[in-house]
Amino acid sequence: METPVTRMRPTVARTALTAALTGAAVLTGAGTASAETEVAEPTTFTSAFTAMATPDMVVNADGVATPGTAGASGTFTYRINSDLEIICYDISVRGITPPYESPAKTATHIHEAAPGQSGPPRIAFPNPEDDGSGTLVSNGCLEGPFTTGVAPEGTDTGEGFTLAEIEAGPSAFFTDTHTAASPAGAVRGQLTAIPVGGIETGAGATADDSSSAALPAVAGLGVLVAAGAVVLRRRATAGA
Repeated sequence: METPVTRMRPTVARTALTAALTGAAVLTGAGTASAETEVAEPTTFTSAFTAMATPDMVVNADGVATPGTAGASGTFTYRINSDLEIICYDISVRGITPPYESPAKTATHIHEAAPGQSGPPRIAFPNPEDDGSGTLVSNGCLEGPFTTGVAPEGTDTGEGFTLAEIEAGPSAFFTDTHTAASPAGAVRGQLTAIPVGGIETGAGATADDSSSAALPAVAGLGVLVAAGAVVLRRRATAGA
Protein backbone atom coordinates (compact mmCIF):
# COMPACT_ATOMS: atom_id res chain seq x y z
CA MET A 1 0.00 0.00 0.00
CA GLU A 2 1.41 3.39 -0.90
CA THR A 3 2.21 5.73 1.99
CA PRO A 4 1.83 9.46 1.27
CA VAL A 5 4.96 11.36 2.22
CA THR A 6 5.87 15.01 2.03
CA ARG A 7 8.96 17.00 2.92
CA MET A 8 10.71 20.32 2.47
CA ARG A 9 14.12 20.23 0.85
CA PRO A 10 17.04 21.87 2.70
CA THR A 11 17.87 25.32 1.40
CA VAL A 12 21.48 24.33 0.74
CA ALA A 13 20.47 21.32 -1.30
CA ARG A 14 17.98 23.37 -3.31
CA THR A 15 20.72 25.92 -3.99
CA ALA A 16 23.05 23.15 -5.15
CA LEU A 17 20.36 21.77 -7.42
CA THR A 18 19.67 25.18 -8.93
CA ALA A 19 23.36 25.76 -9.57
CA ALA A 20 23.67 22.38 -11.23
CA LEU A 21 20.65 22.91 -13.42
CA THR A 22 21.91 26.30 -14.59
CA GLY A 23 25.10 25.02 -16.06
CA ALA A 24 27.96 24.02 -13.74
CA ALA A 25 30.53 22.25 -15.90
CA VAL A 26 31.21 18.60 -15.13
CA LEU A 27 32.50 17.13 -18.34
CA THR A 28 35.86 16.68 -19.94
CA GLY A 29 34.25 17.91 -23.17
CA ALA A 30 31.26 20.08 -23.98
CA GLY A 31 28.10 20.16 -21.89
CA THR A 32 26.63 21.30 -18.59
CA ALA A 33 25.20 19.78 -15.45
CA SER A 34 21.64 20.00 -16.69
CA ALA A 35 19.50 16.97 -15.99
CA GLU A 36 15.87 16.11 -16.62
CA THR A 37 12.94 18.38 -15.78
CA GLU A 38 12.88 19.35 -12.11
CA VAL A 39 9.40 18.83 -10.69
CA ALA A 40 7.62 19.02 -7.36
CA GLU A 41 7.68 15.96 -5.16
CA PRO A 42 4.64 13.74 -5.71
CA THR A 43 2.40 12.89 -2.77
CA THR A 44 2.91 9.14 -3.15
CA PHE A 45 5.62 6.77 -4.32
CA THR A 46 5.42 3.30 -5.78
CA SER A 47 8.86 2.19 -4.56
CA ALA A 48 12.04 3.29 -2.79
CA PHE A 49 15.67 2.20 -3.01
CA THR A 50 18.99 2.92 -1.36
CA ALA A 51 22.66 2.19 -1.91
CA MET A 52 25.65 2.40 0.41
CA ALA A 53 28.33 3.42 -2.09
CA THR A 54 31.99 2.62 -1.43
CA PRO A 55 35.20 2.85 -3.48
CA ASP A 56 35.84 -0.90 -3.45
CA MET A 57 32.71 -1.54 -5.55
CA VAL A 58 33.99 0.45 -8.55
CA VAL A 59 34.86 -1.30 -11.82
CA ASN A 60 36.01 0.29 -15.06
CA ALA A 61 34.30 0.14 -18.46
CA ASP A 62 35.82 -3.30 -19.05
CA GLY A 63 34.46 -4.69 -15.79
CA VAL A 64 37.87 -4.69 -14.12
CA ALA A 65 37.98 -3.77 -10.43
CA THR A 66 39.28 -0.20 -10.24
CA PRO A 67 38.99 1.09 -6.67
CA GLY A 68 37.69 4.62 -6.40
CA THR A 69 38.61 7.34 -3.92
CA ALA A 70 40.14 5.84 -0.77
CA GLY A 71 38.12 6.62 2.36
CA ALA A 72 35.12 7.98 0.45
CA SER A 73 31.54 6.86 1.04
CA GLY A 74 28.10 7.80 -0.12
CA THR A 75 24.43 7.27 0.67
CA PHE A 76 22.13 7.36 -2.35
CA THR A 77 18.38 7.14 -1.69
CA TYR A 78 15.78 7.16 -4.45
CA ARG A 79 11.99 7.27 -4.28
CA ILE A 80 10.04 6.48 -7.41
CA ASN A 81 6.55 7.10 -8.70
CA SER A 82 6.64 4.96 -11.83
CA ASP A 83 3.08 5.94 -12.76
CA LEU A 84 4.20 9.56 -13.16
CA GLU A 85 7.76 8.66 -14.26
CA ILE A 86 9.23 10.75 -11.42
CA ILE A 87 12.29 9.89 -9.35
CA CYS A 88 13.23 11.83 -6.22
CA TYR A 89 16.85 11.61 -5.13
CA ASP A 90 18.72 12.28 -1.88
CA ILE A 91 22.47 11.92 -2.33
CA SER A 92 25.14 12.46 0.32
CA VAL A 93 28.82 11.82 -0.42
CA ARG A 94 31.85 12.23 1.84
CA GLY A 95 35.57 12.06 1.21
CA ILE A 96 35.66 13.07 -2.46
CA THR A 97 36.85 16.30 -4.02
CA PRO A 98 35.50 17.78 -7.26
CA PRO A 99 35.97 18.52 -10.11
CA TYR A 100 33.61 15.89 -11.45
CA GLU A 101 34.37 14.15 -14.71
CA SER A 102 32.24 12.00 -17.00
CA PRO A 103 31.41 11.63 -20.69
CA ALA A 104 27.75 11.92 -19.65
CA LYS A 105 26.07 15.28 -19.10
CA THR A 106 26.60 14.97 -15.35
CA ALA A 107 28.91 12.73 -13.34
CA THR A 108 26.31 11.25 -10.96
CA HIS A 109 24.21 8.40 -12.33
CA ILE A 110 22.12 5.29 -12.09
CA HIS A 111 23.66 2.66 -14.39
CA GLU A 112 22.24 -0.66 -15.48
CA ALA A 113 24.64 -3.46 -14.53
CA ALA A 114 24.93 -6.32 -12.04
CA PRO A 115 27.49 -6.25 -9.21
CA GLY A 116 31.03 -6.39 -10.55
CA GLN A 117 29.92 -5.49 -14.07
CA SER A 118 29.95 -2.26 -16.05
CA GLY A 119 26.92 -0.88 -17.83
CA PRO A 120 25.44 2.24 -19.41
CA PRO A 121 24.04 5.17 -17.45
CA ARG A 122 20.24 5.39 -17.58
CA ILE A 123 19.67 8.54 -15.49
CA ALA A 124 21.98 11.51 -14.84
CA PHE A 125 21.52 13.55 -11.64
CA PRO A 126 22.86 16.98 -10.65
CA ASN A 127 26.23 16.48 -8.96
CA PRO A 128 26.47 16.83 -5.18
CA GLU A 129 27.78 20.15 -3.85
CA ASP A 130 29.27 21.05 -0.47
CA ASP A 131 26.57 21.81 2.09
CA GLY A 132 29.02 23.82 4.19
CA SER A 133 30.11 20.94 6.38
CA GLY A 134 32.32 19.15 3.88
CA THR A 135 29.59 16.71 2.93
CA LEU A 136 28.50 16.88 -0.71
CA VAL A 137 24.72 16.73 -1.18
CA SER A 138 22.20 16.77 -4.00
CA ASN A 139 18.45 16.29 -3.79
CA GLY A 140 15.29 16.98 -5.72
CA CYS A 141 12.89 15.26 -8.13
CA LEU A 142 13.22 14.64 -11.87
CA GLU A 143 10.58 13.66 -14.40
CA GLY A 144 11.37 11.52 -17.43
CA PRO A 145 11.83 10.76 -20.22
CA PHE A 146 15.48 10.55 -19.25
CA THR A 147 18.62 11.27 -21.22
CA THR A 148 22.26 10.93 -20.25
CA GLY A 149 24.20 12.60 -23.04
CA VAL A 150 25.94 9.29 -23.80
CA ALA A 151 25.11 7.91 -27.25
CA PRO A 152 27.69 5.28 -28.29
CA GLU A 153 25.75 4.25 -31.38
CA GLY A 154 23.76 7.40 -31.97
CA THR A 155 21.08 6.52 -29.38
CA ASP A 156 21.16 8.09 -25.94
CA THR A 157 21.53 5.44 -23.22
CA GLY A 158 18.52 6.88 -21.40
CA GLU A 159 16.23 6.66 -24.43
CA GLY A 160 13.33 4.28 -23.87
CA PHE A 161 14.30 3.65 -20.25
CA THR A 162 11.49 3.67 -17.68
CA LEU A 163 11.53 3.68 -13.90
CA ALA A 164 9.47 0.49 -13.88
CA GLU A 165 12.64 -1.30 -14.98
CA ILE A 166 14.31 -0.42 -11.68
CA GLU A 167 11.26 -1.60 -9.77
CA ALA A 168 11.30 -4.90 -11.66
CA GLY A 169 14.91 -5.69 -10.78
CA PRO A 170 16.78 -3.18 -8.58
CA SER A 171 19.80 -5.44 -8.09
CA ALA A 172 20.54 -5.02 -11.81
CA PHE A 173 21.23 -1.29 -11.25
CA PHE A 174 23.97 0.61 -9.47
CA THR A 175 24.55 4.25 -8.64
CA ASP A 176 27.80 6.20 -8.57
CA THR A 177 29.59 9.50 -9.02
CA HIS A 178 32.77 10.15 -11.00
CA THR A 179 35.56 12.65 -10.41
CA ALA A 180 38.66 13.71 -12.31
CA ALA A 181 40.74 11.84 -9.73
CA SER A 182 38.57 8.71 -10.04
CA PRO A 183 37.03 8.75 -13.54
CA ALA A 184 35.82 5.13 -13.32
CA GLY A 185 33.90 6.15 -10.21
CA ALA A 186 34.76 7.62 -6.83
CA VAL A 187 32.15 5.41 -5.10
CA ARG A 188 29.59 2.88 -6.29
CA GLY A 189 26.72 0.90 -4.75
CA GLN A 190 24.02 -1.49 -5.97
CA LEU A 191 20.40 -0.51 -5.43
CA THR A 192 18.43 -2.29 -2.73
CA ALA A 193 14.68 -1.95 -2.20
CA ILE A 194 13.45 -0.40 1.05
CA PRO A 195 9.90 0.25 2.30
CA VAL A 196 8.35 3.34 0.77
CA GLY A 197 7.30 4.51 4.23
CA GLY A 198 10.60 3.56 5.84
CA ILE A 199 12.33 6.93 5.48
CA GLU A 200 11.53 9.98 7.60
CA THR A 201 10.85 12.98 5.39
CA GLY A 202 12.13 15.78 7.62
CA ALA A 203 9.14 18.12 7.35
CA GLY A 204 6.94 16.82 10.12
CA ALA A 205 5.81 13.82 8.09
CA THR A 206 7.17 10.50 9.28
CA ALA A 207 7.28 7.01 7.92
CA ASP A 208 4.72 4.65 9.36
CA ASP A 209 6.00 2.68 12.33
CA SER A 210 5.23 -0.74 10.91
CA SER A 211 7.22 -0.03 7.74
CA SER A 212 10.13 1.35 9.74
CA ALA A 213 10.16 -1.71 11.97
CA ALA A 214 10.26 -3.94 8.90
CA LEU A 215 13.31 -2.22 7.47
CA PRO A 216 16.02 -4.52 8.92
CA ALA A 217 14.17 -7.67 7.93
CA VAL A 218 13.43 -6.49 4.42
CA ALA A 219 16.67 -4.87 3.47
CA GLY A 220 19.31 -5.91 6.00
CA LEU A 221 21.61 -4.02 8.28
CA GLY A 222 23.33 -2.07 5.51
CA VAL A 223 20.04 -0.54 4.44
CA LEU A 224 19.19 0.34 8.04
CA VAL A 225 22.44 2.27 8.28
CA ALA A 226 21.72 4.02 4.99
CA ALA A 227 18.22 5.03 6.03
CA GLY A 228 19.54 6.20 9.40
CA ALA A 229 22.11 8.40 7.70
CA VAL A 230 19.40 10.05 5.63
CA VAL A 231 17.23 10.62 8.71
CA LEU A 232 20.07 12.18 10.70
CA ARG A 233 21.08 14.46 7.84
CA ARG A 234 17.54 15.63 7.26
CA ARG A 235 16.95 16.30 10.96
CA ALA A 236 20.12 18.36 11.06
CA THR A 237 19.10 20.45 8.05
CA ALA A 238 15.29 20.57 8.30
CA GLY A 239 15.38 24.01 9.92
CA ALA A 240 17.58 25.54 7.24
